[in-house]
Amino acid sequence: MGYEFHKNDASFHHLIVPKRKGGSETIQNGAVLMQSTSHNYLHLTEQVDFEIFSFITSKMIDINVKGYIDPQNLHYIDDALNYFEHQYSGLTTKKGKPLIKEQYTKRLKKY
Repeated sequence: MGYEFHKNDASFHHLIVPKRKGGSETIQNGAVLMQSTSHNYLHLTEQVDFEIFSFITSKMIDINVKGYIDPQNLHYIDDALNYFEHQYSGLTTKKGKPLIKEQYTKRLKKY
């Protein structure tokens, strides 16, 4: 999703069949994301704006089908997240913390 990779923060995200529905942990069904940034942020988009979540998911599935990380897909994902940030900036959680954490907005731009 355009975030810096840290091996100790890597997590598996189910793309097609969710874990709760018995989805397997295979390349065809998922993506390796950074838990503290891209994984948590993707689930936030799922809760707040399912259309953006679905769009990003479709781009990650396309990357899997291609078999390589396509810079164009990363650009589309970044655009979607920028749109999300524009639409929902300033909102807070029930505890008064920003909905969009600062680390979520720090993506790599070299793709």
